[in-house]
Amino acid sequence: MELERKTIVVTGGNSGIGEAIVRAAAKLGANVVIDFVEGADNARKLVEDVQRAGGHALAVEADVSRVADLQKLIRAAVEKFGRLDVMVNNAGIETRSSLLETTESEFDSTIDVNLKSAFFGTKIAAQQFLNQKGAGLVINMSSVHEDWPMPGNTSYCVSKGGMRMLTRTAGAELGPMGIRIVNVAPGAVATPINEETMNNPKERKALNKSIPLRTVASPQDIADIVVFLASDGARYMTATTVFVDGGIMQGSSGL
Repeated sequence: MELERKTIVVTGGNSGIGEAIVRAAAKLGANVVIDFVEGADNARKLVEDVQRAGGHALAVEADVSRVADLQKLIRAAVEKFGRLDVMVNNAGIETRSSLLETTESEFDSTIDVNLKSAFFGTKIAAQQFLNQKGAGLVINMSSVHEDWPMPGNTSYCVSKGGMRMLTRTAGAELGPMGIRIVNVAPGAVATPINEETMNNPKERKALNKSIPLRTVASPQDIADIVVFLASDGARYMTATTVFVDGGIMQGSSGL
């Protein structure tokens, strides 16, 4: 299988896009490792599902906004499976608040989960790749809003814009060492973070109409791109963003 024996850490891997990535990677032979803070039962159930299907998985209690917990997460992956091949910085939150409304705590939590965790997740993964004396890959789960303003969601856009430059700069720095960094930038996806819109027929219809492909993505649509990037077929890609948005950036003025 394409990802046979590769060890892949997926932050935020027990729901939404992260869960879809875990299931898709395990199906292709990868060893998968996820974190949890809340939702321990969901994480353990996902591990059991993967194992029942013949795959290999591990759940680790870790808060990815804390550097020590990121170190713990990667250390647990290496102790369990012997190495790290791919780090997927997928965990993310948003407050849906404007610049004038955003509180300091909302800003801090958004930056900590979305950008700080990706920055230090990339750093710690790269250190592990170098310790292994081999190549490695970091996939950062960004958003169309790394490039496309979304008034009313400012801190989220700032976090994803930072991730864009993290990927480009770290990819340029680490490329000579055989380490690749790639962003995946979804548009609208049917995940818990968009549950309110998904459950409102009028809003969902308007959203679908704004997308040239006329439908919101499923988590599986994004997972399919991630597992391709983790395969040898994407070996020449780094320091760039792959947009997976159904054309929404070209078909609408904003979400």
